[in-house]
Amino acid sequence: MNRFLSLLFVCASAFAQNKPSSFFGSITSFKPEELVIVVTPDKADAVDVKLTPETIFKRVAPGENTLKNAADMKMTDMAAGDRVLVSLKPGTSDALRIVVMSATDITKRNEADRLDWTKRGISGIVTAKTPTTVTLKMRGLTGETIATVTVSDKTAYRRYHTDSVKFADATISKLDEVSVGDQLRARGVKSEDGLKVTAEEVVFGTFVTKAGTITAINPDSITVTEIGTNKALTIKFTADSQIKKMPNMAGMMMGRGGPPGAGGPPAGAAPRMPDMSQMLEHMPAAKLDELKAGEKIVVSSTKGAKPDEITAIMLLGNADMLIQMATVPSAGRGGGAGAPGGGGMGMGGLQSLDLPSMIMN
Repeated sequence: MNRFLSLLFVCASAFAQNKPSSFFGSITSFKPEELVIVVTPDKADAVDVKLTPETIFKRVAPGENTLKNAADMKMTDMAAGDRVLVSLKPGTSDALRIVVMSATDITKRNEADRLDWTKRGISGIVTAKTPTTVTLKMRGLTGETIATVTVSDKTAYRRYHTDSVKFADATISKLDEVSVGDQLRARGVKSEDGLKVTAEEVVFGTFVTKAGTITAINPDSITVTEIGTNKALTIKFTADSQIKKMPNMAGMMMGRGGPPGAGGPPAGAAPRMPDMSQMLEHMPAAKLDELKAGEKIVVSSTKGAKPDEITAIMLLGNADMLIQMATVPSAGRGGGAGAPGGGGMGMGGLQSLDLPSMIMN
């Protein structure tokens, strides 16, 4: 929603004579008997905003960066979760103007945007780049595929930084900051075979996938013993972190040839990784208090500022079988056993799970 921030300057100009205080945030609750709305600014504590007969209410659509197409609205049309730009009368909590971006409209726009990233985009690990192209390695059920992203001076870049969780927090960047090993998504004009994209937009970052056994659960974090290192790792959660739990269905981890209980792959054949995006799409969201001590989890995150602490983007609970498949030793196939995430894993280690890292909403 960073585009909406530009409205701050529009409102500031419109009320320049009165020099109001303006801020951007979300409506968290209402106090109708006092004609007050409670607004939580970004990265600040909630404040009470007083509505008066002189308060002007305007609605804008997601993506608008001026007030040119703003429409009049009623005070009663506001809802909890709406994003608002509030301009106050100097020295008071009285609202001069409230510009509203409906939470419902934002959700619809984000869903359409997510689908467009899927339809017109590709993602993978950066293996090389030139001034005009970025080469990606994409993992799939049948192995690795190489894709090419063509860039130009019209391509827009955004970067996830340390402990970033949501796409809206990604900051404006440039091709120079893209590094080999980064995870990158691009959308634009896509070839029919899906292996080439002439990029309109690129978002990238350095992500990690870790697994562990829960040892403690706190109000906004969990502590796990990390598989492979046996070190304690703290996983923090924000409102944008996603939690899901794997179902207790062994058959989902086998090939697609039959229902649970139909038997595993043929003798001597390597187990096949499930299609994570499809599996996660159909899993209901879970809550932090549904996790239990002793449970195994897999989590995706940006690289944290502290080596023993990360912020969850996506966490999967009840992940015993998924971890087992990802870390099955490759003995008998030309390699030896190794630590999770290392080259000795038959399934490519934890990174081969491809948990969603850049969630586009």
